[in-house]
Amino acid sequence: MSPDTALFEEHRPRLFGLAYRMLGTPTDAEDVLHDAWLRLHAQDVTALDDPEAWLVTVTTRLALDRLRRAKAEREHYPGPWLPEPLMPQDEQPDAEFERGESLTLSFLLLLERLNPEERAAFLLHEVFDYDHAETATILGITQEASRQRVHRAKSRLREGRPRFHVDEAAQRRLLQRFVAAMAEPRLDVLRALFAEDAVHVSDGGGLASATLHPLHGAERLARLYQQIARNVAGVRYEFATLNGAPALFMLDGDTLATAMWIECDGDRITAIHSLRHPGKLARIQAVTKSTASTSLH
Repeated sequence: MSPDTALFEEHRPRLFGLAYRMLGTPTDAEDVLHDAWLRLHAQDVTALDDPEAWLVTVTTRLALDRLRRAKAEREHYPGPWLPEPLMPQDEQPDAEFERGESLTLSFLLLLERLNPEERAAFLLHEVFDYDHAETATILGITQEASRQRVHRAKSRLREGRPRFHVDEAAQRRLLQRFVAAMAEPRLDVLRALFAEDAVHVSDGGGLASATLHPLHGAERLARLYQQIARNVAGVRYEFATLNGAPALFMLDGDTLATAMWIECDGDRITAIHSLRHPGKLARIQAVTKSTASTSLH
């Protein structure tokens, strides 16, 4: 293995973790890493004073450029946009920060509240533990600008952060109750699942049926899911784990139709996210065919 390849592979887990959190899709993160590798390959590695810092800087700036373009494209996206889950083949067993809140799909969606510059500064400082001097150098800004970006980011995230932090067991119990309620879709039973101000967000990308705007309120969500339950005879459910958190797959025959995850207060669902975009489901579908899951009938 050449020195530049060995260097890149040594730092790949951290670089991928940074790029994925910046962009919210594994394929975009891999594209950024490919471009970073090409730039490293063109460098004299022995001339780099701090190869890791160089790689992090290049990866961050490439991800920033791609995120700016993605933000512009998402302004014309048909309906809500949801991040794409990591699958087992994306994960690095020795990677730092491969678990925890900052990798959950709900947190990645929360990061969408930030502009690209705030997102980069927040991730570098708060998740990857670079101080403001290091963050400023990576981003090519002053330390004061780094502090301001991180402060604004934390304020924006605080506004949208879920009110409750609940363990995985509670989320899984609520998903079990949800599946049971969908089997016999009584309005009162479904309504009891949702908090009064619960929200439903669905991403079909204009390619699959999905609500084009977030829906709010227990009553509206109960009626929506009662209608869905009545219209999808023969569907089956599988429990799964996506980005370290409990999730639910809805399969129509052998086709993965929906991947869902929730936020909750322990007793009721406060947010339910429904990923229906065929392209985003395709990578999950490939893994579900080869990975055993717990199936509910």
